[in-house]
Amino acid sequence: MEITFRTATNNDIDLLLTFMQEFYEIEHLQFNHQIIRRCLEEIFNNDKLAMVWLICADGEAVGYVVLTFGYSIEFHGRDALVDELYIRSGYRAQGIGTKTLKFVETFCQSLGIKALHLVVAYENSKAKSVYQKAGFIEHDRYIMTNWIGKDE
Repeated sequence: MEITFRTATNNDIDLLLTFMQEFYEIEHLQFNHQIIRRCLEEIFNNDKLAMVWLICADGEAVGYVVLTFGYSIEFHGRDALVDELYIRSGYRAQGIGTKTLKFVETFCQSLGIKALHLVVAYENSKAKSVYQKAGFIEHDRYIMTNWIGKDE
């Protein structure tokens, strides 16, 4: 099976929304179609915010990955976050996630990004194992969030 990555565009929003709804259901996240559509449109209008790729197996889109950009003194400069990574169930456990992470890492290196982060649920041991094999390490810290001006 040939795995390729295609930069997503505005033309892919409906497909991405389908994938994202599936992902959010699995992760027990609140899915708001309008907010997510707006976020995707912002990304597609400003590639300094993030990049979105469709993950394709033999030319068929089977998932997606979102990479967002930041900066951190602690992590020595430009950093990035694998904000979302989703592969449809029939394509998991075939090395696609590992190839996707390698693709993202290579892309980050080309931009001079110093650190690549991701978030994984404590109970998701399968994903955690894939991430650790790809070189990600745990930190003794919690991710905490303060929704600023939460009106969405």
